[in-house]
Amino acid sequence: MSGIFDDFRREFDKSENALVKIILINTVIFLALLLAKVVLTLGESGNAYVWLVDLFRLPASPNEFIYKPWTIITYFFTHEEIFHILFNMLFLYWFGRLVDEYLGAKRMVALYILGGIAGGLIYMGIYNLLPHFQAEVGASRMLGASAAAFSVAVGASTLLPNYTFNLIFLGPIRIKYIAFFYIILSLAQSIGPNAGGNLAHLGGALLGYVFIKLLQSGTDLGRPVYAIMGGWSNLFRRRPTMRVTYREKQVHRSATLYSSAAPSASVEIPDQDEIDAILDKISKSGYESLTKEEKQKLFRASQQK
Repeated sequence: MSGIFDDFRREFDKSENALVKIILINTVIFLALLLAKVVLTLGESGNAYVWLVDLFRLPASPNEFIYKPWTIITYFFTHEEIFHILFNMLFLYWFGRLVDEYLGAKRMVALYILGGIAGGLIYMGIYNLLPHFQAEVGASRMLGASAAAFSVAVGASTLLPNYTFNLIFLGPIRIKYIAFFYIILSLAQSIGPNAGGNLAHLGGALLGYVFIKLLQSGTDLGRPVYAIMGGWSNLFRRRPTMRVTYREKQVHRSATLYSSAAPSASVEIPDQDEIDAILDKISKSGYESLTKEEKQKLFRASQQK
């Protein structure tokens, strides 16, 4: 058991695996709730389990949300059913790795978080504004990372619409068609028993599309998320040991104590020769042959046009 915890700790100590961290957080919460369900059910305390899960669920009722504002975040890290989390995490991994490779880890995280928030706001909005759903407001609550995963998927599809996935029995399919299929599927299911959840998917999808389009025009919607991530990282960064110099009779701290967190490695805008070399490599070997740095250089160059 200690080996499992050591593996988890090592993954969280790494700086460039944000996608894995998101998947691990979802998995840990799922397993913790599963264990709690077994223990509380055997102890004939089923009501306690419902109360526990409700701490994570996003309520449709504004009156309940006022007392649980954190649920606008926690709901898209929480699952109860094995196939729900399995599908969402696979969907997130397939598309999230593309965003990570081309735009970097912090933008992938921003897409996930902002998509989840957008999906939650859409969910609350439709249940309180559309007459068809208003009768169910008090009893409706949502959990699951579907809206956040849809945001990442549509973001990747907007960024790289002609990138292909090799699907079993279907062969190579462009990801824009995969994303479009799931958007239509969610829209078709918006009048079923999980109508609110499926419409929340569309809120996440819209956020992913807008995020990439604005980024390509020079506006980054993720800046508030980056600022919060930077502050959170600084809060838990190990501080350097104080050094005392008796000769000068004063205490010196390492200069890095007061410096801001080092920004992530940036990719300079390449010159035309570099662009031509990258394009030649794509024509010969395809997008998959590019390194992460080459992909980011190509994206930076496209923003300047």
